[in-house]
Amino acid sequence: MPLRGHCILSHGFESGPDATKVTALAAAAERAGWTHERPDYTDLDAMRSVSEVGDVPARVQRLLERARAAAARGPLVLAGSSLGAYVSGLVSLQVPVAGLFLMAPPVRMGQAHPLDAAPVPISVLHGWGDELIPAADVVAWAQPRRARLLLVDDGHRLSSHVDTSATLFADLLAGL
Repeated sequence: MPLRGHCILSHGFESGPDATKVTALAAAAERAGWTHERPDYTDLDAMRSVSEVGDVPARVQRLLERARAAAARGPLVLAGSSLGAYVSGLVSLQVPVAGLFLMAPPVRMGQAHPLDAAPVPISVLHGWGDELIPAADVVAWAQPRRARLLLVDDGHRLSSHVDTSATLFADLLAGL
């Protein structure tokens, strides 16, 4: 299968690059002929002195540097879970991307900049029972962007829908 592009898969807060969901996305990317990488943000998440969720600007900067390098080589898709989805959306405004895959995206984070994203194909997976981010907020965010949105009976971690996340991600990649 010819190489189709590159995916950068960003884990959520207090997670890691070997987390279950980003690992499932990596396998889906490989099956679809896309290369991938999984940045490690654990050092930044540990910096609670910066904010409640670590050093978010440094997370954005780390992803931005990797995304710029990858976009220079060909089509790029950004994917992330929770805080990884948030930084993926923000970076998509600064680097050309072919698509976005967001799991449990925090559409608002306190006083931080609200989630925004480039006008590209977007797929979102979110739990009806998400205890941190109300599903209604995600629906309201996805609607004007015409994002493909799948709401599932799960919580913030989407732990019962790992296979679903990989399938939805593969569908996004196939459509690009």
